[in-house]
Amino acid sequence: MLAALIHGIVLAFGLILPLGAQNVFVFNQGASQPRFKGAIPVIITASLCDTLLILLAVLGVSVIVLSVPILQTVIFSIGLLFLSYMGWSIWNSTPANLSQKESAIPPKKQIMFAMSVSLLNPHAIIDTIGVIGTSSLSYAGAEKFLFTIACIVVSWIWFLGLAIVGKIVGNFDTEGKILKVLNKVSAMIIWGVALYIAVQMYNMF
Repeated sequence: MLAALIHGIVLAFGLILPLGAQNVFVFNQGASQPRFKGAIPVIITASLCDTLLILLAVLGVSVIVLSVPILQTVIFSIGLLFLSYMGWSIWNSTPANLSQKESAIPPKKQIMFAMSVSLLNPHAIIDTIGVIGTSSLSYAGAEKFLFTIACIVVSWIWFLGLAIVGKIVGNFDTEGKILKVLNKVSAMIIWGVALYIAVQMYNMF
């Protein structure tokens, strides 16, 4: 059982560490929100979305969904459009000054964007299915439960920590100079994911 727990922790960290649209967006919101509580919507949304993907992967539901070509095309198309818009929105956003009360991106938009980079990102979905879903087949009963819980807990801790580090960076950047650059970099990474989706869709046809 201990092996299943350690396996889940190591595997989850391995998947979540690489720089991707989801990580960049959570860090960006931690840095750009005037107060840390302003980043709570993105932390919770990203964590819940990852929890959902992990559960679907372990239960095998996601494999069934992505085996239907029409559903796959719909998911990819929505993801491409939403990520393209999201990149444009972040590129043009002005970092919030720490003395201001308004947020850089309001909670509703944070939730929508966090859901898009989590649930409409084929790369993240395929990683979750291919790695976590496949690895979970080695376990059953209590071991499988521990493996799943380990993956989920790592995800929640990671996003919380990422936003905290972002906030620390934001506190040093009271004029918003670093955040302006960060917004541009974030937008380009998100557009990169959108381009990846476009290539995947092209290869499907």
